[in-house]
Amino acid sequence: MRGESALHELLSEEQQALFAEHAPEGIGLGDLSILGPILVLKLKDSPEDFGRRMVSELWLYPDGSRIFELSTKCRTVRGVPRSQPRRERFLPSRGVDLDANQQTKTRTALEFFAGDLGKENTW
Repeated sequence: MRGESALHELLSEEQQALFAEHAPEGIGLGDLSILGPILVLKLKDSPEDFGRRMVSELWLYPDGSRIFELSTKCRTVRGVPRSQPRRERFLPSRGVDLDANQQTKTRTALEFFAGDLGKENTW
């Protein structure tokens, strides 16, 4: 990330093959830019009164902003998660506002760092 090694030296042969298979025509590893870093704290837990595994992620951006995400896996019934009623009771009981502004962590990260492309990294 500091420019001390070529990108192809940092990626495994499998990663390079994946890139070659899916990259747009005319784009090589040398055309890529590093976006980041972002500190991500991740916790996997099974809250006793929720009854299923939950993953919590806190993404901390360099400007001090942050995104907190809670996720769980479950089956669906006609496209609706089976755990939705349980989740809608559990999360507000823990102070989580289900009507709060929602945004995806990946899109936020891409938009955050897109403005820094071409600038010298200070991290």
